[in-house]
Amino acid sequence: MSPKNRKLRGSFNRYKLLLTLGIAVLLPAAGLIYVNFSQLQLFERDKVLEAAIHRDFQEILAITEKRINKKAYAMVEETRGLFPDCNCDQLEKEQKLDHILEKNPWIASVLYYDDDGLIVRSQHSKMDDPYFCEQQEEIGKGYKAWFKMEGKDLVEGMRKKIRPMNFYTGPTKRKYGETYVTSALFTIPHSASGKVVLGALWFDDVYIKNTFFPETLKEAVQDKYAEQGGNRIAMSVVPTEPDGSFSMKPLVASTGWDTDGKPEVVRKFEDVFRPLALAIKYQGTSVRELGDTWVHRSFLILGILSLMIIGGLVLTKHMVGKEMALAKLKSDFVSNVSHELRTPLALIRLYAETLELGRITTQEKKHQYYRIIRKESERLTALINNILDFSRIEAGRKEYEFRETDIAELVRNTLDSYRYQIEQQGFELDERIDSNIPPLQVDREAIARALVNLINNALKYSGDDKFLGVRLYRENGVVKLEVFDHGIGIDRHDQPKIFEKFYRAGDPLVHNTKGSGLGLSLVRHISQAHGGDITVESTPGRGSKFTLSLPVKQTAEVAPPHQFAEGTMAS
Repeated sequence: MSPKNRKLRGSFNRYKLLLTLGIAVLLPAAGLIYVNFSQLQLFERDKVLEAAIHRDFQEILAITEKRINKKAYAMVEETRGLFPDCNCDQLEKEQKLDHILEKNPWIASVLYYDDDGLIVRSQHSKMDDPYFCEQQEEIGKGYKAWFKMEGKDLVEGMRKKIRPMNFYTGPTKRKYGETYVTSALFTIPHSASGKVVLGALWFDDVYIKNTFFPETLKEAVQDKYAEQGGNRIAMSVVPTEPDGSFSMKPLVASTGWDTDGKPEVVRKFEDVFRPLALAIKYQGTSVRELGDTWVHRSFLILGILSLMIIGGLVLTKHMVGKEMALAKLKSDFVSNVSHELRTPLALIRLYAETLELGRITTQEKKHQYYRIIRKESERLTALINNILDFSRIEAGRKEYEFRETDIAELVRNTLDSYRYQIEQQGFELDERIDSNIPPLQVDREAIARALVNLINNALKYSGDDKFLGVRLYRENGVVKLEVFDHGIGIDRHDQPKIFEKFYRAGDPLVHNTKGSGLGLSLVRHISQAHGGDITVESTPGRGSKFTLSLPVKQTAEVAPPHQFAEGTMAS
């Protein structure tokens, strides 16, 4: 296949890969991102989170109001049973009412009404407040007239209720300022039917403000935090204005209530403390701010997930592309190796058949054919050895036999073995081997194979300028074996990759020259197994120089071979 067709085929494969990724992964991921993005926009526009929190707040306020009402009813019900009946005389009635005040300091005043008249008794501690005293006088006058006119209807109406009592809450004055007072009017449990007998009590406004409401609000706040956690709430009791609006100045507030922000939800009392209302909000923040924060965080997370998906797609494309490239290289490797094996085998067969048929009559020609058969068999052996070494390295079973070796002699013998092939191809050989090279602990066969692979590399890619140089010398405690040529050279961007398995540079001569693509990769593995390295210096059009470095201070306990590193240029 020509380079142009190979390039077109590679582009087509990449297009199919991108199309597959787009249909199988990118489109579903993009659809998911779009749906989530649309839902978040809808969520933000419709304020779904705010509505959900407001519903939760409404429920909390309803539960808190029921708790407050239940507590107030229980207190009144307990006290109601202590009231006197109509069979007692005036003094006994007053004594029982005073006893109620003594046992229940949360009561500011009590009232008793029957056919004998109306009795009002109050806490002595309250009598120093002129506003309180004035209120008691008004109660004595107003309630007596009210009960005479509507007492019977009141009694009959309350007896129809589950709890025979009515609550009234309203603003009033005290010497310390404006406040709200709550009273309870009820029937006497043991009074005779048909008679108008009523009792009443007034909650102490100081107790309601400093004890009753704060304790109930604290319990509600703590219960909510214990059940649901999250942001702490704050609650308050606020007055209502004549126009039905709510005052922003709370009558009572729990811990964490700041007067700067508005309450999120306000609920009017529907029973005991009817002119007042319960208010709720978060401490230090608002529902709108929480909603905005949640939406922004969700957009951020969605953005990060989108980037991760895109990154995953890019990584997947890279990995799949790499695997496809590796598969292609392996396919080319099989094709090249098949050709490499076929060529020497064909020559060996051709010359062997010629000799067998007796067509060669001169002894000199026979020796020439024998020599060609031997050289081709050596070439075939070298190729098979490379493949076997590659197989062992890939399986992690490659072992090296290190022993003390005269490295200079080893290089000379290897060059002598390949000198005929070098000369036959018309190469000028420049051999420079220093005489003072110390013995090294190496694997003789591996070092010889590395040198042969470097030589074959130079022979294949030298073009018209047929020059091969081999130099062995010692420098700074390292023995260096250099193989250099005046060939086609290697581009800078290809130089880091030529030692990867199956890799072949982009020069047309490289692609048109058959090779297994393992030679330089094996050289690198051999150098690393000996504790050294392999480097390349090259300029396109001016040749290449490969330098194999081996440390002088070697011991027999050499580190085990490295895992096979990916890649090579040609060979």
